[in-house]
Amino acid sequence: MGGSSLCPEVLRETFGHVSGAPDLRVLDSTDPSQVRAFEEQLDVGRTLFVVASKSGTTLEPSLFERYFFARVAGRIGPDAAGSRFVAITDPGSALDDRASATGYRAVFRGEPSIGGRFSALSPFGMVPAAAMGLDPGRLLAAAERMARACAAGVPAARNPGVGLGLLLGAGARQGRDKVTLALSPAIRSLGAWLEQLLAESTGKRGTGILPIDGETLGAPAVYDDDRIFVSLHLDGDEDAGQDAALARLETAGQPVVRLSLPDRYHIAGEFFRWEIATAVAGAVLGVNPFDQPDVEASKVAARRLTAEHAARGGWPQDPPLARGSYAGGEILAHADEDQAASLRDAAGSDRLDELVAAHCARLRPRDYFGVLAYVERCEAHEASLARLRHAVRDARRVATTVGFGPRFLHSTGQAFKGGPNSGVFLQVTCDDARDLGVPDHASTFGAVKAAQAHGDVAVLTERGRRVLRLHLTGPVGPGLAALAGLVRRALARPAATPDGPAGTE
Repeated sequence: MGGSSLCPEVLRETFGHVSGAPDLRVLDSTDPSQVRAFEEQLDVGRTLFVVASKSGTTLEPSLFERYFFARVAGRIGPDAAGSRFVAITDPGSALDDRASATGYRAVFRGEPSIGGRFSALSPFGMVPAAAMGLDPGRLLAAAERMARACAAGVPAARNPGVGLGLLLGAGARQGRDKVTLALSPAIRSLGAWLEQLLAESTGKRGTGILPIDGETLGAPAVYDDDRIFVSLHLDGDEDAGQDAALARLETAGQPVVRLSLPDRYHIAGEFFRWEIATAVAGAVLGVNPFDQPDVEASKVAARRLTAEHAARGGWPQDPPLARGSYAGGEILAHADEDQAASLRDAAGSDRLDELVAAHCARLRPRDYFGVLAYVERCEAHEASLARLRHAVRDARRVATTVGFGPRFLHSTGQAFKGGPNSGVFLQVTCDDARDLGVPDHASTFGAVKAAQAHGDVAVLTERGRRVLRLHLTGPVGPGLAALAGLVRRALARPAATPDGPAGTE
């Protein structure tokens, strides 16, 4: 999860499948549909499983390890199963001990002083790079060149990491605290890695920089004055529409930072540049960029709820505020007591469309809209949520972010809970058509995902965030399409801003 998965995923998406080498796949979701779809891509008997966890106790990779070890043992026998597994972890961790006892093929040990989101150039990034057929020496040479350029003795005016960090930190202090990423198509997946690095490092103590990844650039009229735009351009990988949109934004007076990479291997240099920049930006904002206190709060809540689910044999009744139907299912609205009363007062009714309109009306200038989707991450679902987020941006001139749970809990989740109280959140959960058990574990993948979602919304609510949960009871694809339509209609209707447990810090 988080830093242990994002760099390998960026490398796979950037370089593709290297001919003659194993094809790298990354699993970082407890959604049972996602786990099942992942397994269906594999020939389990011919797969090497890399279990990556710094602490060795992170819930999700521990569950994945249990599940696929049992699958491999069923195919080739329990005594031989360990030979199909490799661990990347810190020395002396629970995973280190387990891998040694189980006969893993290899254990690659990281440097404990390197935090997870700063670990791209450590074994957590370089072992998967080597396994998928890349040249780690070439990657590290690019990183070394950037490290020399960012050295302590290089003045800030000529230091690419320090200069970028000062710009981002100063911009955030002046109100431009949303960094919108515009990346060349071939390196677009770098945005998810940058999301975690920036949000988890700076989003705390009521301040922070919120990275905006995945928004298609729009006309200047849909933006307020709370953004910095950063373009990362890979030479020879052109996106004429994006370049034209950036030029229009620059002409309109929006700040645009342009960075370029001569080839794909220079992505390792960007890892280093942005790590330095993030540390500098944290110093400018007066926060410690190397801790993540609010990530742990969600983990604690999820563990508690998972245990309660196992003890009860299910979830307690949670009557919806409102409900609406779509083809094959219903959309159920949920919120805590205070927020429910606030939304009802503003809507003047218990109708789903009017409650959603009241929630959208909570958006104020310089706020942002966060979609927290605990559903399978796939192209169709991403497309529906993209339509939803762009409708909100264009109607309200606010930044938008989309995160798939539980992976964003190890990323932007820190900024959502610890950063400025300027987010309006729409959490999306779903019934799982087919759940999936975890061998030798009391809970299923679906139960763990639900506990993570409930824990997430509980901590957001405790922190006074404006959050509404919409639950899909039927097919997820049609449900997300219906939800996107519901939000678009809600944006078109007037609604008074409700009083409630929210306010910009």
